[in-house]
Amino acid sequence: MAKLGDLGRIITGNTPKTSEVLNYSSNDICFVKPSDILDGEITKLTKTEFYISEYARPKARILPPKSVLVTCIGIIGKVAINDVECAFNQQINAIIPDFRKCLTEYLGYAIQNKQKEMQDIANAPVVPILNKTQFLEIEVSLPSIEEQVEIVEKINATDKLTSLRKEQLAKMDELVKSRFIEMFGDVKDEEKVTLSDICLIITDGTHQPPKFTTTGIPFLFVSNIVGNTITYDAEKFISQETYDELIKRTPIEIGDVLLSTVGSYGHPAVVKSDKPFCFQRHIAYLKPNKELIDSEYLHGAILSVDVQKQIEERVKGIAQKTLNLSEIRKIKLPLPRIDEQKQFAAFVEQVDKSKFEIQKSLEKLETLKKSLMQKYFG
Repeated sequence: MAKLGDLGRIITGNTPKTSEVLNYSSNDICFVKPSDILDGEITKLTKTEFYISEYARPKARILPPKSVLVTCIGIIGKVAINDVECAFNQQINAIIPDFRKCLTEYLGYAIQNKQKEMQDIANAPVVPILNKTQFLEIEVSLPSIEEQVEIVEKINATDKLTSLRKEQLAKMDELVKSRFIEMFGDVKDEEKVTLSDICLIITDGTHQPPKFTTTGIPFLFVSNIVGNTITYDAEKFISQETYDELIKRTPIEIGDVLLSTVGSYGHPAVVKSDKPFCFQRHIAYLKPNKELIDSEYLHGAILSVDVQKQIEERVKGIAQKTLNLSEIRKIKLPLPRIDEQKQFAAFVEQVDKSKFEIQKSLEKLETLKKSLMQKYFG
């Protein structure tokens, strides 16, 4: 085992004064913020949302390529490796590795495996903070360089396959969007209908937090709409009695559509199971008129470029953007013949079958990655 402080030079980032315009007058140097770093995987940084100028270089903390960046305020333990020179802000600690002791990629995986431990240390009621001293003391396993090379090669191979599967899933989604445009993209605006014209109910989940139970019927949040589908992995549950009361307002059936409206807004999901559940008010509930519109078609229409643009134009708020029910009802979309809608739905069904197989492969790879991480990092 070795402490992070013994494996290289550790630097806490800073932010050149935003009031000094010349600091941000050109995109010369990547400026890394926690939002540039993904959670759950090691981010390879080649570009960032924000940049600083060469003028700001003396005032910034600059990292050479192949350093390891770790978020230490807010979401603790997100990890990135920079493939280009970069600066970074004060929410991030970075290690410039001592290559005589450790490989960059090995160190990244070792730190990623310590995320839960770092989060426990940084536990705070408001904003979690892992200070530099605590960060220095984190211990990771340290085999020989030869063993590190072997470990990195095995995990990298798994990560590359995982990335490939994710790219395939993204391409499948793009294929569906392209098909929608091909079939329905030339409809004039005056020929479109509003969601209120084609839905029997447009409302949202319960506004009053129900009495939760440790087991029972799942109570879903916006985070349960993932990849434009519903996941039932709930952290909160309600009793049958509470469910019977709430379901009166949102009589959920197979074919109904949920739509996220707060934070990560604009993501639809079709109810495809008769599994009972209820949900919070940050999810809108659309009950399509089945004589007029097919659920899969409605799902595809909401994801289309035109409707997503309407959603973007209709959200309100600054700190927390919200898509209100009144605005949802005004959203316009094409209404082709029901047989054309079902033709599109059949296409989506075939794509979903392919996505299901890819998803199964992805889950196996993620299981393999976990077992490798357990084997090599404990």
